[in-house]
Amino acid sequence: PIAAIGIMVSQSTWTRRYELQAQHKQAQMVAEAGIDWSRAVLSDDAKTGSVDHLGEPWAIRLPSMPVENGKLEGFLEDEQGKFNLNNLVKDGMVDPAEVKKFRRLLFVLGLPLALSDKVVDWIDADGELQPAGAEDGYYLARQPPYLAANRALTDIGELGQVDGFNQSVRARLAPFVTALPGATLVNVNTASPEVLAAIVDGLGLDGARTLAAARKTAYFRDPADFVARLPGSVSGENENVVVNSTYFLTTINAEIGEASAKGIALLARQGTGWPRILWRKTL
Repeated sequence: PIAAIGIMVSQSTWTRRYELQAQHKQAQMVAEAGIDWSRAVLSDDAKTGSVDHLGEPWAIRLPSMPVENGKLEGFLEDEQGKFNLNNLVKDGMVDPAEVKKFRRLLFVLGLPLALSDKVVDWIDADGELQPAGAEDGYYLARQPPYLAANRALTDIGELGQVDGFNQSVRARLAPFVTALPGATLVNVNTASPEVLAAIVDGLGLDGARTLAAARKTAYFRDPADFVARLPGSVSGENENVVVNSTYFLTTINAEIGEASAKGIALLARQGTGWPRILWRKTL
């Protein structure tokens, strides 16, 4: 009898494990389907107009939707409403104007300005130290040792390897920065007040909050409209901002039974077709 009980318990445990594995696999498939839903939403949006703002359907968080034996929810973020860290270095060389913008963002967020030098050294192609930076010599002394990337960031998660970017710093920065391929301009219709204050010299956080509040009733139609609505004491250049976006991040959460899965993907929209998936993660 004891042996029989042992066999029954073993079978029950195996069956339970199999059920959970099957549910997790199904949750992953639902999350993948959610990413395709996001691509369809962005494709439809491109057909309705050339301006992207927070009053559009893509910007509304997907409410929890029932699926077989579970639920699905998700949301899209305009990554061009954030500061692209890869703007700091162009063609392997530091871009001083973009460094100034990033330093303004760090100041607004209450973070050390020296962090800008550390990101630049991580991305730029040379081994020359920025005043407060860190290059190969510093990282080779770590345990385990490694080298600076000397290339553009693919994902802001890579900041975890950069000197000075501990967990609390990364958490503070995360809503305001991104890592996009090549140089990009900020969409002033979707940028946070913190990012607006960073990209427009002299605007300040209070001025940026006023602009962000005003665009809720009247979004910026084009860069010239944005510049015209800046405070009189602030000057702006039309070519430094945009009112539409190419890059979006989608986050999908799926629950099936007792299992859950998260799908995250960086999407690049071109024209009215379905956006390309530049990278995806299923957790």
